[in-house]
Amino acid sequence: MRVAVIGVGNVGGALATALTKSGHDVVVAASDAEKAAQAAAGLECEPAATPADAADGADAIILAIPFAAGEQVAGEIRDQVAGKPVIDVSNSPAVVESGTSNAEAFQAWLPDAHVVKAFNTVFASRLGAPTDNGEPLDGFIAGDDADAKATVATIVSDAGLAPLDVGGIKMARALEGMAWTNISLNMANGWPWHSAWKLAR
Repeated sequence: MRVAVIGVGNVGGALATALTKSGHDVVVAASDAEKAAQAAAGLECEPAATPADAADGADAIILAIPFAAGEQVAGEIRDQVAGKPVIDVSNSPAVVESGTSNAEAFQAWLPDAHVVKAFNTVFASRLGAPTDNGEPLDGFIAGDDADAKATVATIVSDAGLAPLDVGGIKMARALEGMAWTNISLNMANGWPWHSAWKLAR
């Protein structure tokens, strides 16, 4: 599968590495072409000059960008992602403060794409080895399109997580709330950013 990773920070880099190792054809884009080229050299994947170039021809697109940049990037890739799964990994306190999720905002900005929330509950530090006591961490998925979620479930599994479909796009509110709870606990307690979610079942 050809997967575009837009954003080459800690999360984007970790996902690009994991998916390349699992055999996917990964192309990365960043805020500028030079940054993408430098990151791609280290990640051993293909660089794209722009987010739109990365999304064009990709089977799935991962948005590993700060939410503050989301509307701008969405505008750049809107035509290239129509009908495709777009994975939002972002987190912010907005879901706690206003009750709306980043994923729903991306769906509004990308009305012809199939936005799926995934990877947001796992810290970048855990994506290289996403297990606990030998068991894969949970990779929660929320979205409205069944086919898109099936594609994302494959990507989540290939990244080493156990995919778990939690429902429609509105359930992204719960996933972002879970993530922000974990983020807040680490900030408040000085934890080392390794805590993770695993549903006992």
